[in-house]
Amino acid sequence: MQKIKNWKTQTKIYFIIVGMVVLLNIIAWSSEAFCDWYIRYVFPVWVNTYGRLTGLFPFSVGEWLIVAGVFLVIAAVILMIASAFRWIIRRCRARHVDKQDKSSRAPHVTRPSVTRGRGRFDKLCCGFYTFFAWVLLAVLVLMTLNCTILYHATPFSEKYFAIEKATDDVNENTDTGNTAETKKGTYTLQDLTALRNMLVEKCNELSGQMQRTEEGEIIYEGNMRKKAISDMQALGETYDALQGFYPMPKPLYFSDFVSQQYMLGYYFPFSMEANYNKVAYVTNLPVTMCHELAHLKGYIQEDEANFIGFLACISSDDLLFQYSGYLSVLNYVNNDFYEAVGEDYERYMAEVQIDRQVYEDAVFVRKEDWDRIEKEAVVDTEVVDAVSTGFVETSLKLNGVDDGMVAYSRVVDLLLQWYCQ
Repeated sequence: MQKIKNWKTQTKIYFIIVGMVVLLNIIAWSSEAFCDWYIRYVFPVWVNTYGRLTGLFPFSVGEWLIVAGVFLVIAAVILMIASAFRWIIRRCRARHVDKQDKSSRAPHVTRPSVTRGRGRFDKLCCGFYTFFAWVLLAVLVLMTLNCTILYHATPFSEKYFAIEKATDDVNENTDTGNTAETKKGTYTLQDLTALRNMLVEKCNELSGQMQRTEEGEIIYEGNMRKKAISDMQALGETYDALQGFYPMPKPLYFSDFVSQQYMLGYYFPFSMEANYNKVAYVTNLPVTMCHELAHLKGYIQEDEANFIGFLACISSDDLLFQYSGYLSVLNYVNNDFYEAVGEDYERYMAEVQIDRQVYEDAVFVRKEDWDRIEKEAVVDTEVVDAVSTGFVETSLKLNGVDDGMVAYSRVVDLLLQWYCQ
């Protein structure tokens, strides 16, 4: 009787929490003001407590939680299959007993039990699936508190650049102005050209100031993780929402697998950690760390995190950080410029050209690392990339980012706002 009461109490608590999570999601989707209040007053509490706790571990807690989650799902599937087979066997045995000629048995003979031995297995299944249900609820709660709500807050650009969102995406080319109206504002081709040329000039200049090996690879001897934190905190002096504590960015143990996803880093909401791909070429690392740290200040949109990472790096007194910042957005802006001039090669070549060394530095991973990854891969890279892209695309769209992974490239809009001010 007591067990039944405890089970009923746990069930009530479970569904109360589910109801609260659903309510929080409804409020988040309908009230930007609530999300802003949450990010300002509540979210920092989780970063300063839970984030500090997971930060005590030298490895990525979130990464190993994912591994544990995978094994948990596998165990759930195995138990489900075992339960199904067990049920089929019991039914077959029961039918066999029913078909026996009752007259052949003495009246006092007890019918063989088909339920003998069920107790332990049933208790195991019940206990496991109860635990599994609570784990799913914990993930739902953490994702809501540390991710979902953040998607519906006031964008960084609206808060600090006072530019309202336009209702439509419109691109129009005219003979006189070549204006382009984006979700963030209206800019001329001249603005885009000036931004693009500035980025190219900065990258060309900084590429020649890097310390390199005889093979031309960049050498960095500083503490990059601590520098990323100090640069983000310095940026907080200009943008107050970025002030405060930052946990140390952590390298991912399974960076080879992350490389197969063509990802540079991850923010794990269920562990409040900023994680980076340690196999990525060194020019990617500073801006990736700052990008992931931006998520820990409530800026979950990828274009905003790209922009904040860019600002933190170019404001740094470290040359590699500056180079990483400019290099991180060059491809986005350069591609937009090429499209804006109608893919006119001669028109494109009339502008400042990107040095060959910059192209060589703008790599995801070194060739030798990529060859090793492909050789040691358990699953084909195309499969991993397709699954990863589908997952990220779906996750973004479920959180209200209608254009999915295209959101990363929207950093160009933010760069134009910043550059034209």
